[in-house]
Amino acid sequence: MEHTVVLFTQDLRLHDHPAVSAALRDGDTVLPVFVLDPALLARSARNRVRALPGILRELRGDLRARGGDLVVRRGDTATRVAALAAETGARTVHLTEGVTRAAARREARLRDAGLRVVSHPGLTVVPPGDVTPAGGDHYKVFTPYLRAWEAHPRRAVLPAPQAVPIPGGVDPGEIPDHLDEGRGEPADRPIALGEKAARRRLRSWLDGGLAHYGDRHDDLPAGATSHLSADLRLGCLSPLEAASSARDEPGGAAFVRQLAWRDFHHQVTAAFPDIAVRDYRPRDTRWRDDPAALKAWKEGRTGVPIVDAGMRQLLSEGFMHNRTRMITAAFLTRTLGIHWREGAEHFADHLLDGDVANNHGNWQWVAGTGNDTRPNRSFNPLRQARRFDPEGVYVRRYVPELAGLPGRAAHTPWDSPSADGDYPPPIASPGS
Repeated sequence: MEHTVVLFTQDLRLHDHPAVSAALRDGDTVLPVFVLDPALLARSARNRVRALPGILRELRGDLRARGGDLVVRRGDTATRVAALAAETGARTVHLTEGVTRAAARREARLRDAGLRVVSHPGLTVVPPGDVTPAGGDHYKVFTPYLRAWEAHPRRAVLPAPQAVPIPGGVDPGEIPDHLDEGRGEPADRPIALGEKAARRRLRSWLDGGLAHYGDRHDDLPAGATSHLSADLRLGCLSPLEAASSARDEPGGAAFVRQLAWRDFHHQVTAAFPDIAVRDYRPRDTRWRDDPAALKAWKEGRTGVPIVDAGMRQLLSEGFMHNRTRMITAAFLTRTLGIHWREGAEHFADHLLDGDVANNHGNWQWVAGTGNDTRPNRSFNPLRQARRFDPEGVYVRRYVPELAGLPGRAAHTPWDSPSADGDYPPPIASPGS
């Protein structure tokens, strides 16, 4: 009897899971495994770590409903998986292919343990490396990548398995009631996560907000985005299923384009795994060291309302609207002149949806060291605020000190004698 192992990582679902489907074809029984690796947990946002127990319990329940189980261990991933393989006689590990150095090291160490490792798509719509430019290893500019991405054939979306037979006699292990490891302070109002919640959000999005996405995705007060980013980050939702479901619907083209951006950053990271620590395109920028300004930015106390609103949304929800991610990043790097790594790490400490590829890829894009073809583009926060939050609704929602200011006066409280005295003056000129 042939036994195989499925190692869950950033793919905590059963629908459209190529590694699970392949493992079921490959062996008579399948051992689904998740390892709580202290080294990875310590580097993760506490918001995501705290969400893991609930997600894992749901995944275990879904597997048990199919005759299987989720085996949970704590420790070094390769060591724990190798021990389970030896215990069951399994020789093959199936997993979803990642793009980071940590993912590459994990695969290498599993192979060093004598295991056959088979990696599968599932992290992105189009696997990194499946579309490449002539004469190059990866696309460095989004528009030509998008054309190739749209023309590339897609695999079929896979159904969830009906049955998952597992080898007998394996202790499934305990899923902790609570995890409090990781970086950053926990959010007050994080969203519920797990495959069921993700699929409900997708269905609600397809039935409701998608049709208006093209016109309203930058509307800050409306928050008219899908809110699926954390589901995609943790793999509770398949990006291919999201793209396939939305593609032919009204508003689908604009939304699917954002999934293409996500894939773009993943293929860049696969080719340039130092994206979190080194400039993709060095610009010889002279960055400033200003701990007081950095602290004010992190706390949402810069005195620039649109910046502070975004930073406070991040702290309270573990999420920030994409438009204010760009506004706050530009203020830190272009107005304050502080290194993009400082901002990227702060985001990584708090975002439920933060991952190496998209977080650091977008930070480098804004800072002018990444894939933006206009690295010196202007990004005035006041103009952005007046355009995307014209009546100051978003600002007043997250900066209660300015709740009494009418309309767009909330964007320039320094001009209003009725502003709350607790709100600080701007630490740098936001422009006009």
